[in-house]
Amino acid sequence: MATQSERGFAGMDGRKQRDIASQGGKSVPDEKRSFSQDHELAAQAGRKGGQSVPDAKRSFSQDRDLAAEAGRKGGEARGNSRH
Repeated sequence: MATQSERGFAGMDGRKQRDIASQGGKSVPDEKRSFSQDHELAAQAGRKGGQSVPDAKRSFSQDRDLAAEAGRKGGEARGNSRH
Protein backbone atom coordinates (compact mmCIF):
# COMPACT_ATOMS: atom_id res chain seq x y z
CA MET A 1 0.00 0.00 0.00
CA ALA A 2 1.45 3.37 -1.05
CA THR A 3 1.78 6.11 1.52
CA GLN A 4 1.14 9.77 0.79
CA SER A 5 4.00 12.20 0.92
CA GLU A 6 3.94 14.68 3.76
CA ARG A 7 6.05 17.18 1.82
CA GLY A 8 5.14 20.31 -0.07
CA PHE A 9 1.79 21.98 -0.50
CA ALA A 10 -0.21 18.77 -0.13
CA GLY A 11 1.39 18.07 3.23
CA MET A 12 0.38 21.43 4.74
CA ASP A 13 -2.68 21.84 6.90
CA GLY A 14 -5.77 23.28 5.19
CA ARG A 15 -5.48 26.71 6.80
CA LYS A 16 -1.93 27.16 5.53
CA GLN A 17 -2.95 26.00 2.03
CA ARG A 18 -5.83 28.52 1.92
CA ASP A 19 -3.56 31.32 3.13
CA ILE A 20 -1.03 30.66 0.37
CA ALA A 21 -3.70 30.24 -2.30
CA SER A 22 -5.41 33.50 -1.36
CA GLN A 23 -2.17 35.42 -1.85
CA GLY A 24 -2.31 34.69 -5.58
CA GLY A 25 -5.62 36.47 -5.97
CA LYS A 26 -4.50 39.39 -3.86
CA SER A 27 -1.53 40.01 -6.15
CA VAL A 28 -3.88 41.09 -8.95
CA PRO A 29 -5.11 44.72 -8.87
CA ASP A 30 -8.80 45.10 -7.96
CA GLU A 31 -9.72 46.52 -11.37
CA LYS A 32 -8.38 43.40 -13.07
CA ARG A 33 -9.36 40.80 -10.50
CA SER A 34 -12.76 39.86 -11.79
CA PHE A 35 -14.62 40.01 -15.06
CA SER A 36 -17.76 40.75 -13.05
CA GLN A 37 -16.29 44.16 -12.21
CA ASP A 38 -15.22 44.96 -15.78
CA HIS A 39 -17.59 43.72 -18.46
CA GLU A 40 -15.52 45.22 -21.27
CA LEU A 41 -12.47 43.28 -20.08
CA ALA A 42 -14.57 40.11 -20.10
CA ALA A 43 -15.82 40.84 -23.61
CA GLN A 44 -12.29 41.44 -24.87
CA ALA A 45 -11.11 38.15 -23.35
CA GLY A 46 -14.03 36.29 -24.90
CA ARG A 47 -13.36 37.75 -28.32
CA LYS A 48 -9.67 36.91 -28.06
CA GLY A 49 -10.46 33.34 -27.05
CA GLY A 50 -13.00 32.93 -29.81
CA GLN A 51 -10.61 34.23 -32.44
CA SER A 52 -8.07 31.58 -31.49
CA VAL A 53 -10.45 28.80 -32.56
CA PRO A 54 -10.68 27.97 -36.29
CA ASP A 55 -14.07 28.75 -37.90
CA ALA A 56 -14.71 25.07 -38.58
CA LYS A 57 -14.49 24.29 -34.85
CA ARG A 58 -16.63 27.14 -33.55
CA SER A 59 -19.72 25.24 -32.51
CA PHE A 60 -21.97 28.29 -32.23
CA SER A 61 -21.12 29.45 -35.74
CA GLN A 62 -21.98 25.98 -37.03
CA ASP A 63 -25.07 25.36 -34.90
CA ARG A 64 -27.42 28.31 -34.37
CA ASP A 65 -29.80 26.24 -32.26
CA LEU A 66 -26.98 25.43 -29.85
CA ALA A 67 -26.10 29.13 -29.66
CA ALA A 68 -29.72 30.09 -28.99
CA GLU A 69 -30.02 27.48 -26.26
CA ALA A 70 -26.85 28.71 -24.58
CA GLY A 71 -28.10 32.28 -24.74
CA ARG A 72 -31.40 31.32 -23.12
CA LYS A 73 -29.61 29.46 -20.34
CA GLY A 74 -27.35 32.44 -19.72
CA GLY A 75 -30.28 34.81 -19.60
CA GLU A 76 -32.19 32.57 -17.21
CA ALA A 77 -29.16 32.19 -14.94
CA ARG A 78 -28.62 35.93 -14.87
CA GLY A 79 -32.27 36.57 -14.11
CA ASN A 80 -32.25 34.06 -11.25
CA SER A 81 -29.22 35.69 -9.63
CA ARG A 82 -30.97 39.06 -9.33
CA HIS A 83 -33.37 37.99 -6.59
